[in-house]
Amino acid sequence: MNPLAADYAACADVLRAAGSSFALPIRLLPEAKRRGTTAVYAFCRRADDIVDDAADPAAARRSLDAFEAATAAALAGEPCREPGLRALADTVRRFAIPRQAIHDILDGVRMDLGQSSYATIAELDGYCRRVASAVGIAAVHVWGYLEPAAIDRSDDCGLAFQYTNILRDIPEDLGRGRIYLPAEDLAACGCTAEELRAGRLHAGFDTLAARLVARAEDRFARAAALDRMLTTDGRLAFRAMFGVYRSLLRAVRRAGRGIFTERVKPAKPRLLAAAAAAVLGGPRWS
Repeated sequence: MNPLAADYAACADVLRAAGSSFALPIRLLPEAKRRGTTAVYAFCRRADDIVDDAADPAAARRSLDAFEAATAAALAGEPCREPGLRALADTVRRFAIPRQAIHDILDGVRMDLGQSSYATIAELDGYCRRVASAVGIAAVHVWGYLEPAAIDRSDDCGLAFQYTNILRDIPEDLGRGRIYLPAEDLAACGCTAEELRAGRLHAGFDTLAARLVARAEDRFARAAALDRMLTTDGRLAFRAMFGVYRSLLRAVRRAGRGIFTERVKPAKPRLLAAAAAAVLGGPRWS
């Protein structure tokens, strides 16, 4: 195995170990695009783990600073010891991924070290655009797109997926001291962060759940247009990812106020069926 192939194989190992819902959609890509998408995934996973697994914020900042410096060096063509970063640098060059997207991802991850709550949806969107929309922009460059508007729709897709992640992971994030639900939404529904942390749920939380789901559904409806803007092989991967996340959001909607106390976990066969349906029928939202 040549060195670069070994670097990409290391990224594939990261994807397998994570058990990510992205694994199946990525398999639908031809080899070069599959390897590139896996390299982007492994980079994001590594950055997330630095923040989530560190013993304390100071240690996480030091590790993230070192990782950011190593990323910049790899992108500049300098020697790099990390297989994942060597694969990422090759992917960025091969598919002309804007380097700003890579820097935005790191900036978004860094926000988790200094900010644990958000006052407004606009403020939350700034975070989501860094940790999710930037990933979407990188992905569509790998997959191939047919018109510039695909970048705007990938932003909608990133927001739709990240809103879904946030709603699925509320209890887990509370355990880390984080609340990604905008304070203005809590207030509009007569809820407080203190009630959320204490599990004191009332009818206002039903309203809050419905409000948050509706916002995600709006982004999904806009993101569906990305389908016609992608090359054929990229379109299949997008449809599968869209189907998985559409199924996740529907599970969130069914859970109602339960999302505030228990992480939503749809059965894997349901997710696989949703991915297959979207691949065959397109990313319709209804």
